[in-house]
Order: sequence, then structure tokens, then C-alpha cells
Amino acid sequence: MPKRSSRLSASDWLSAGLDAVAEAGPGALKAEPLAVRLNVSKGSFYWHFSDVPEYHAKLLETWEAETNARLAALIAEDAQPVAQLRSLAQALTAPQASEPAIRSWALNHVPARDAVERVDQARLETLHALLRAEGIRNMEMARILYAAIIGMTQLGQAAPEDRQAAIGSMVDLVLALR
Repeated sequence: MPKRSSRLSASDWLSAGLDAVAEAGPGALKAEPLAVRLNVSKGSFYWHFSDVPEYHAKLLETWEAETNARLAALIAEDAQPVAQLRSLAQALTAPQASEPAIRSWALNHVPARDAVERVDQARLETLHALLRAEGIRNMEMARILYAAIIGMTQLGQAAPEDRQAAIGSMVDLVLALR
């Protein structure tokens, strides 16, 4: 729950929305359930957002910005492309809590689909650039690797360290092709 002050900010509402979508899905992204979650009136919601569709748009913008910032931070952690590729792939097997719900929402909600597609494109371009730096120029290898990463996130019964080890092995396999 966001840090409470005398008034909630738009950021507080967006943070609560990311938590709510992760816990209960997109049905929780309405003014009333969010107000109950934050223990405030709906008036506070409408002070910051003209309506629920505007809130959804801002929420998706926030998720996309946070996701892209995480991507940049992961790349900045290592200097070598192989280390960047491995750490990026392994980190992406443990997505932000809201990502699976937003991906599910994207199946029936065009703005969510557009946000997911932009995030996926940024990740694919990053993976492709890292593979190119290691001599693997085929974009399909980046797609295959990313598909494996997304697939790993769907293996709910697998422990995070097992998913990371498996995708690390996939990175090694792809790099062996150079």
C-alpha cells in the first residue's frame, strides 16, 4: 500500500492499481474497488483521473515506463554483452508481479495489448543487439530466446532459480551457435 499522506497522489492510485491488477486482475481496476483498497472515497480517484479509461491509460504508461526502466537498469549492471544477455534473460524469467496480469488483460484490451507489444519490442531489440554484439545476427534467435523467457514465466510450478538456470542454459545454447 502506498505511503499515506493527507492526500493521495496520482502515483499512489497507479501504484495501488499495479498491486491490484497483480493480485486480482484487471477487474480490480475500477474506481470503487481501488478506493476501498486505499480506504478513501471515489472522489479522490476522480480528482486525479477524469474516468476509468484515462486511469487505465496512465496505469499502462506507468507499467511500460517502469518495465523499460528495469530493462535499462539490467543492461547497465554488466559491461560485457554475454553477461548482459545472461542477466537480462534470467531477470526476465521473474517479471514484475503485474506483468502476467497485464499480459492476460492484453488478450481482450487493445491499449494493454499495445503496451505489451511495445515492451516486447524493446526487449526483443535489446536481446537482438546483445546477440549481434556476440556475432549472432539472426533476429529469429532473439525471438526464440524471448519466447523461451516468456514461456518460463508461465511455468508456475518451477522455482525461480530453476527458471533462471534453464534460461541460462538456453542462452549458452544460443551462444554456442556463433
